[in-house]
Amino acid sequence: MTATRARDAGQAFPIYIAVVAGLLFLAFAYFAVGQASVRKNEAQTAADAAALAAALDARDEWSWPGAFDFEEWDDLLSGRGVGAGSCSAAGRLAAQNDAHQVSCGSDDWPEASYTVTVETNRTVGSSVIASTETEKARATARAVIEPRCRIEEDTSPTPTPSPTPSPTPSSSPSQEDDEGDTDEDEEQQPYKVVCDDEDFRIDPENLDLLPDLADLFSVHLADK
Repeated sequence: MTATRARDAGQAFPIYIAVVAGLLFLAFAYFAVGQASVRKNEAQTAADAAALAAALDARDEWSWPGAFDFEEWDDLLSGRGVGAGSCSAAGRLAAQNDAHQVSCGSDDWPEASYTVTVETNRTVGSSVIASTETEKARATARAVIEPRCRIEEDTSPTPTPSPTPSPTPSSSPSQEDDEGDTDEDEEQQPYKVVCDDEDFRIDPENLDLLPDLADLFSVHLADK
């Protein structure tokens, strides 16, 4: 009886060792997956920060044109014409988050945006999975510069101007439209910028009082 028990115990011992070894392997494997997940979250945080930094830098660099041109101002308020000059800001933010920039690009269709891909500087680390020792995490983020305003013709009534003398016969009729307004008068008509919060009027003859463009756009993360 004693010999039988000893023989059974001897047979069970290798199975016990195999089970323990398997459980240990699974534990270390789960630990490796956890490490990879941490690195992935770090990469995504760095990518989000980098994309937002690029979009904010681009928005803050925009400025009103020196002279009034309806199409040019409309393009500006629509977010068109964004360039890739703010990718350096994305690189700096990636570095602050222990990562480096892999790629950065801008687009103005269907909306002004920056898409940035970063890679962590640190690897996942040593584990039972051999590739994790050299594996780094990558992530991509896209930040959108969303316009809050649009420009349109100001149709609000304006004070009636004082009567002016009738044009002399020598005046060129080609310079007048059907209502008697000259081309110059048409170019100088007022416009307004219609925003989510408030509107403001643009006087083409007085462009000194204009809002900060940074207040007319919102920057946020979007789907890639």
